[in-house]
Amino acid sequence: MSSGTATMCPAWSIPGYLEVRNNHLTIDGVDAIDLVKEFNSPLFVFSEARIRHNIERLKLSATVVDRPIKFCYASKANSNMAILKAVLDAGIDVEVNSGGELFKALKVGFLPEQIIFNGTSKSDDEIDQAVIAGIYAINVDSIYEIELVEQSVERLRAKGNNVSPARITLRLVPEIGTRSHLGLQTALLTSKFGISSSEVLAAFRRAFQYPDLIHVNGIHIHVGSQTPDVEPFAQAFKSMWEHLLTIHRETGHTLEHINLGGGIPVNYLRDRSQADQLPEHERDMLGAELEPTAVLSEAMRVARESARAAGAEHLLDQVTILLEPGRSVIADAGLVLTTVRNIKTRPETGDVWLLTDAGYNIMLSMNNYKWYYHLISASRAGSTYENEYKVAGPLCDSGDVYFDIEREGRLPDYRKLPADVKPSEILALLNCGAYSLAQMFHYNGRPLPAAVLIRTNGKSDIIRRRDTYEDLIVSDLW
Repeated sequence: MSSGTATMCPAWSIPGYLEVRNNHLTIDGVDAIDLVKEFNSPLFVFSEARIRHNIERLKLSATVVDRPIKFCYASKANSNMAILKAVLDAGIDVEVNSGGELFKALKVGFLPEQIIFNGTSKSDDEIDQAVIAGIYAINVDSIYEIELVEQSVERLRAKGNNVSPARITLRLVPEIGTRSHLGLQTALLTSKFGISSSEVLAAFRRAFQYPDLIHVNGIHIHVGSQTPDVEPFAQAFKSMWEHLLTIHRETGHTLEHINLGGGIPVNYLRDRSQADQLPEHERDMLGAELEPTAVLSEAMRVARESARAAGAEHLLDQVTILLEPGRSVIADAGLVLTTVRNIKTRPETGDVWLLTDAGYNIMLSMNNYKWYYHLISASRAGSTYENEYKVAGPLCDSGDVYFDIEREGRLPDYRKLPADVKPSEILALLNCGAYSLAQMFHYNGRPLPAAVLIRTNGKSDIIRRRDTYEDLIVSDLW
């Protein structure tokens, strides 16, 4: 091995999935450079085997608690049809957040009883679609929305539809903070989600008024995304259990499930070579390695203590636990390949700029949250990474950069890559599977990229074709 080549097992690698062969990045054994030659760039690449691995990790966690667990993949993280089909085939259920995601879930083959529906602002049409389908639960976000679901059932029956009472779950917001980004915390009173604790009993009383229209089957909370600690999950589960117990004592109604939401984190800092350039709280959040086993074990422990003290363990034993994993299923199963298209130097600052063809229009979190996606050279994956570059995308926007232009320290000021990077070199942004493909948009009139899924048999299948210029105007009228 030459002096300019690093170990063949770099910190970012994942044996059997992300590896270095002949100094190239390979994904499930497929050469990343060959993928770009065949499918152009920028290019999303996903691994079916990694999706299955992540789902099996979740299923394994269910074996540590003596309770039925229902995993519902949060399709907002990535609702590409092939990804949904891979999740379905791996044997878990699905959570949707719009009529469009509900349509896609049903279209790909999820059964109604496998679907739960979140959202703060559901339209009448979306609620009607959920009621007609007879899904497992509509997660109701306010007392007002209870009435909207009732009206939907009445409206559909008046039109001759033979629909059953809609199954609903009440979403609570119990003021539980986490160490994630503020914009990703959803259990605070300052967030837009859920029914506050002071309104819980009133909400349940209202929901029980018309059992011929709706059936209350659960209670729900989501502490937020990329939560690095087990305590918020345990606190949330205990809070919901205590609400369930209060409701049972007052009404005799036994809820069927407690939905603990999602938020199980992904380690974006397997390679920590630039971690010291991030603030401590960012390192803790982005580098979290919280296991779902720990989440479920601690949640059940605190709930069982509370149940034992109340003499109500028999009620806890009747409850199904729901989890809504999204990021933990798909984030590290996807990456973006991008080509360096231009290079320039700034003699005044000594900076070398690499201009790529992948902007924040396909990785929105990098702009919204200054999210860290580890950058490597796919062309020289095993080389030494000691040279600093300013790396930026192609958009007509000064914020389209791979560092924190606001100088708040939330991203490294430079990205480290091998020496002498030149135009045509292929780079890879890792852990891009969640909230990237799903949030793409046509800024600057840029056709959106293709996506490839590496199947478990090693075949590379297109799962999203690359846009043409005609796609840019398909909905425009003139």
